[in-house]
Amino acid sequence: MAGAGVVSLIACGGAAYATAATAAEAAAPAAPKVTAEQAIEIAHQQVPGAWVSELDFDRNGTAADVWELELVKGSQRHEVKVDAASGKVTKSEADNNDDRDDNDDDD
Repeated sequence: MAGAGVVSLIACGGAAYATAATAAEAAAPAAPKVTAEQAIEIAHQQVPGAWVSELDFDRNGTAADVWELELVKGSQRHEVKVDAASGKVTKSEADNNDDRDDNDDDD
């Protein structure tokens, strides 16, 4: 049943009425223009030779949506944010991996 739930027709007294989609369906966010693969390529341009350890997509409401990537190269951890609409890097910073707290009892 194609389009079920998007438009429904109601017959009433010989007339048909179309009802709009529910608010949740109508407000469904659009897919980002920059794909995850493109965001990874952009991050690798910032930190050549690194491997991606984490990738998240953050919808920021009124602010620009971004891809957040964590990359590792040697003993450095890099955080790169890529604007999901333009592909521009909005943040790029590095710190040492040895700064992390290893006492989190998940061993």
